[in-house]
Amino acid sequence: MAKVKKAWFCTSCGNESVKWMGKCPACGEWNTLQEEIISKEGVGSGSRTSFSTFSGTVKAEPLSSISFTDESRISLGNGELDRILGGGLVTGSLVLIGGEPGIGKSTLSLQIPLHCRNLQTLYISGEESPRQIKLRAQRLGGEGDNCLVMSETLMENIVNKANEIRPGLMIVDSIQTMYSQTIESSPGSVSQVRECAAILLRFCKETNTPVILIGHITKDGTIAGPKILEHIVDVVLQFEGDTRHSYRILRSIKNRFGSTAELAIFEMINTGLREVTNPSEMLIPMHQENLSGIAVAAMLDGTRPFLIETQSLVSTAAYGTPQRSATGFDVRRMNMLLAVLEKRAGFHLSAKDVFLNMAGGLRVSDPACDLAVVCAILSSNFDISISQKICFAGEVGLSGEIRPVGQVERRIAEAEKLGFEAIYISSYNKPSVEKKSSSSKSSIKVCQIKDIPELVRAVFR
Repeated sequence: MAKVKKAWFCTSCGNESVKWMGKCPACGEWNTLQEEIISKEGVGSGSRTSFSTFSGTVKAEPLSSISFTDESRISLGNGELDRILGGGLVTGSLVLIGGEPGIGKSTLSLQIPLHCRNLQTLYISGEESPRQIKLRAQRLGGEGDNCLVMSETLMENIVNKANEIRPGLMIVDSIQTMYSQTIESSPGSVSQVRECAAILLRFCKETNTPVILIGHITKDGTIAGPKILEHIVDVVLQFEGDTRHSYRILRSIKNRFGSTAELAIFEMINTGLREVTNPSEMLIPMHQENLSGIAVAAMLDGTRPFLIETQSLVSTAAYGTPQRSATGFDVRRMNMLLAVLEKRAGFHLSAKDVFLNMAGGLRVSDPACDLAVVCAILSSNFDISISQKICFAGEVGLSGEIRPVGQVERRIAEAEKLGFEAIYISSYNKPSVEKKSSSSKSSIKVCQIKDIPELVRAVFR
């Protein structure tokens, strides 16, 4: 029987220590060391014995002599997912999908083989039985004769079965439930997650088989396990959104084969995740006319423009101390905008409650939403409605000036496509606007303003 010893691993970087320390010596994080029990045999040769099932010789060659062709990509039958991956799934890539429980990770991963009839998929489940997967597949509306289901958690058995079948795609749900027999710690520990991910990485690179991993997240919203898990994979996708709402955002955190400035929006319905090709329609809900406190922002998330409704409520503080609350928007930035309105424009809002909400349950960080937030607050304060055919795109500076935002042409084009009649932007965006106007005839009126007082005179005259 092998002698057993204890070791301490950092949950942030995976560094191993022989004793507990408050601060990790490798990454500098505090209180991240966790104790695990590992055999000497596993520690000394775990990374080598894990790869004994693979064969082949590796040689070093000059960079100039390496032949290169365009990456072969596999379409997953989902336009939004293919776009966020950069045009499809690259063969031999390792993709990690993370998100909160119930957000739709397993649903999305099962929809892939159901939509790709010609792609033989090996679906490994460490959390559900084959019967449970069958019930979910029926709910999603597919049988999936091309999908082979296997309920297993031992990584050596999984790799041996994959070498025998040689599928076109392998899905592992989830990486935190897998374990290797060379490591004696429990599944989900730092060493087990690191070892299992390394085995799958070696498998997909040597066999040219794409692998999709489903990952859990911690209470802080980060993917559970060591940070090295995100380093060794090729693509990291993370689900965002509230499980109480029907809309989900799949954001690209890392992508070695495409841009990370992409996101995909889905709607959770009874038959699975539905693609939302025009997110502006869901973020501008229908309501009656002449409602105060509402303004539409032309924002940009990554490279994708869409319009979002900003809602505000300003009322007299009933309990003496004014309340400041923001949903989907940084409350500190809202306080900054309120201070600008107080100092630079003369609006006395310090004795009033201010509540802000971004429609659709989404969280935005684009500075171009500042102008819409200011207009929504002033609209509620004046109790004057803003036309539903007007949108805003501009950043507000501390001096009350309206600063320009990037890619304003795409914002204008999106607003014009949705039937808006006017858009308010910064006067410093004038050169790019003139370039767009000269290239094509536009049906939307572009209003350029330089500061908050001019904005008030133009919108609330």
